[in-house]
Amino acid sequence: LVKVVLMSSKKVRFTFSTDTVKEPLVYQLGHEFDVVTSIRMADVDDSIGWVILELVGDDEEISNALNWISDKGVRIDPLEGDVVTG
Repeated sequence: LVKVVLMSSKKVRFTFSTDTVKEPLVYQLGHEFDVVTSIRMADVDDSIGWVILELVGDDEEISNALNWISDKGVRIDPLEGDVVTG
């Protein structure tokens, strides 16, 4: 019996508050969940930050990862269309 896993891709923008900006949450997300994180753009300083990234993985894992990071206090905005690559 072979399990078929359909890979999905979701483009999002995370906005970090002053409480979360210094925590390695994107790194932790990639290690806690079976998703690949591809950062496309980011701007972070000591008080606030944002990152545009693409999450690739199983739909359920992506959903679990987004719920986890949202629970950490990170704002999530879905993105549509092309994401600028760097």
